[in-house]
Amino acid sequence: MLRHTGQKRTFNHNLRLAILLCLNAGFINGAGFLAFRVLTTNVTGHAALFAVNLAEADFRAAGIVALWFLLFLTGAFTSGICIEAIGREKSSAYLLPIGIIIAILATVTISCHSYNSSLHETEYFAGSLLFAMGMQNALVSMISGSVVRTTHLTGMFTDLGTDLSIAVIQPLKLTARIQRRILLRVVIITSFLFGGVMGTFLFLQYQFDAFLMPIFFLMTALFYDYFRFHVIRVMRRYK
Repeated sequence: MLRHTGQKRTFNHNLRLAILLCLNAGFINGAGFLAFRVLTTNVTGHAALFAVNLAEADFRAAGIVALWFLLFLTGAFTSGICIEAIGREKSSAYLLPIGIIIAILATVTISCHSYNSSLHETEYFAGSLLFAMGMQNALVSMISGSVVRTTHLTGMFTDLGTDLSIAVIQPLKLTARIQRRILLRVVIITSFLFGGVMGTFLFLQYQFDAFLMPIFFLMTALFYDYFRFHVIRVMRRYK
């Protein structure tokens, strides 16, 4: 899932990555919104809020939204720096970004047991999740060659719509490549939405302990290739 990059990367690698980390992003989006009343996986939705705050001369609120923009950008930048410094062709390059995201989620889970819903804490924790999701989006984009995006759906719905138009108007041009693109985009959308439902449901049941589930998703992504490699080797040995 993480080991293969460039020409070694296949559709199935991207499909597995999309399922797991879109579930993760959707989960954090749903649970994060219930926890802090803030969209925590993308910045598009905050653009209108930023404009409204400026129009109402609420410069402090506008500044916080601008800070969230910057935190998402900084998360993506940090992830890119980590990967490029080690070399994106090396699977170890993705360990540090995922480790940082896990550390942020663990901090939110532990710290929020004493969360008192103050404005300052809400802004801090929401910003932390935006930074983490900026890291994840950059990480997945770099691994998949910009094929998979996990933290927002606007582009996915647009691309899916154009591919479906080809399938309807020009079915003879519906090549295997376009079919795979359609499948991948449907998987991304459904995984994100299902993750959101799961996140809201578990947050209502377990409050901030629900953020242990995204940690599990990331740990699975981290060790999937390792365990799969050893399972295949053991199976071959017995055969």
